[in-house]
Amino acid sequence: MNTQLLPAAPPSIALAARLLAGGQLVAFPTETVYGLGANALDRDAVLSIFAAKGRPADNPLIVHIHDRGQLDGICEVNDAARRLMDAFWPGPLTLILPRKEAVPYEVTAHLETVAVRMPSHPVAISLLKACGLPIAAPSANRSGKPSPTSAQHVLDDMDGRIPLILDGGACDVGLESTVLSLCGDVPCILRPGGITQSMLEAVIGKVEVAGSVLRPLHKGEKALSPGMMYKHYSPDGQVTLIEGEEADVVEALRRLHAHATAEGHRTCVMCFTEHVDALADCHPHDIGRQDDASDVAHRLFATLRDLDDEKMDVIFSEVVPPEGVGLAVMNRLGRAAAFRTVRAEEVLCGR
Repeated sequence: MNTQLLPAAPPSIALAARLLAGGQLVAFPTETVYGLGANALDRDAVLSIFAAKGRPADNPLIVHIHDRGQLDGICEVNDAARRLMDAFWPGPLTLILPRKEAVPYEVTAHLETVAVRMPSHPVAISLLKACGLPIAAPSANRSGKPSPTSAQHVLDDMDGRIPLILDGGACDVGLESTVLSLCGDVPCILRPGGITQSMLEAVIGKVEVAGSVLRPLHKGEKALSPGMMYKHYSPDGQVTLIEGEEADVVEALRRLHAHATAEGHRTCVMCFTEHVDALADCHPHDIGRQDDASDVAHRLFATLRDLDDEKMDVIFSEVVPPEGVGLAVMNRLGRAAAFRTVRAEEVLCGR
């Protein structure tokens, strides 16, 4: 298959709409990451998403819409959902609600719930309006790899697998949407993102955070949301997270880098802007300012993809406090590292 990479202009958006209506796949930008879209009501088209990505069938998809009226045929909407839509749509918030029969089980991973959101990116909105369909769209990368924040990232993963990529430039947010389930007694964040717990609670009151956000799924535990797999968002190299006091972490990164390099690995560190100079001999990759988790979130996936381009096989990373947007960063970093974490003081003590 020949994959076209076209600027997101009206003619290419019209082409994309025709492809989607014909049961084919199109990659397109959202404000979070690039999505790989198919007609959410077409079972065969949805199955082709899993084939193109190599995605497990037990990992649910998000249905994207441009008008709240489209939800009438997709899910049951409650009062809390309406208030959240008023506050945050269009934008990076996905709501999990009871599904309606028209939504194929292939979209929901055979769950009786469906994830829905309204993106704010102008290209995504234009495409959704042009095709008039709800679009099921996970991130447009090979399964398990870092999510794409540019059209080139999509082409790197999907060349020859899909017919069209709409190039709308770099994504603004850089991390996927917050996923909030409204199907339990208390609303629960299943995947953290830019819409934080405190922001949600200001609108609907108490919101819980799922225990699986910062740990792997237990044996037999179902993925109720995208992004819950044990290892996800991962570069080819092994990522290890280093926790501890700031000065200890910097020294531990230096020692770990030296040890891995001496063993013949292509090694680097992911560090805060403030520590780049101190780690100049450790092939540092700047992940953003220490006190700005949104900056780290914006850079994270692009940095992980850069590490693949550089063929790094051992990667050590600083961490952020798991609060606010930092919770989203640590959710992604934890899964990128398959939850491999080392305390800095243990490195310094030689343990």
